[in-house]
Amino acid sequence: MTPRNLTRILTPMAAAATFGLTLVAPAAAHVSITPSTTTAGAYSVLTVSVSHGCDGSATTEVEIQLPEEVLSVTPTRNPFWDVRTTTVPLDEPTTDAHGNTVTERMGSVVYTAKDPLPDGQRDAFDLSLQLPDQVGTLTFPTVQTCVRGATGWVESPAEGQSADELDHPAPTVTVTEGDAGAAPADTVAGPASEGVDTMAALGVGAGVLGLLVGGAALTRARRRP
Repeated sequence: MTPRNLTRILTPMAAAATFGLTLVAPAAAHVSITPSTTTAGAYSVLTVSVSHGCDGSATTEVEIQLPEEVLSVTPTRNPFWDVRTTTVPLDEPTTDAHGNTVTERMGSVVYTAKDPLPDGQRDAFDLSLQLPDQVGTLTFPTVQTCVRGATGWVESPAEGQSADELDHPAPTVTVTEGDAGAAPADTVAGPASEGVDTMAALGVGAGVLGLLVGGAALTRARRRP
């Protein structure tokens, strides 16, 4: 194969790789939570992400409300935010994972900004917890308060409706049956897996670019007397 033919083959590949890189990390339109799917009874770290303000206004507080199925979480400290938790009484006493009788559960985790998070900048909040043993959908309604106004990401789809049809969908996590022969779905959190995908795409792009440069150098070498 001549260098000219090699260049003709690799050029479309390089263009496709470059186009693929532009699709790696689209900006999220809503407050989101990752991973979106995890295993019943597993220990996991859920990450709630806020990627914009309220109609252009900076964010001052993020309140993450916990589903009834979750008794407690351990919030991760964030140097730009103060964090506190609230509790609510249980209708009936229950037993936690350690065999203790509990009469209340954690109701919400509230992050208050030390300096407002500007619109157009992203931040994330990690919650460590054990998922309930029951399969189903966990909903984490989140209220985003801003310098001007607030947005309640608290909407749940009606039966037969997609969450994509909602203006302010609440973040959700699907809890699935465990598979003893497979790795837990929550072993890699969303942002980390996104980083792996991004690096893989960059590696493909760099490899294609290297082949193009090598082909061009070979062509110049063969043209020399």
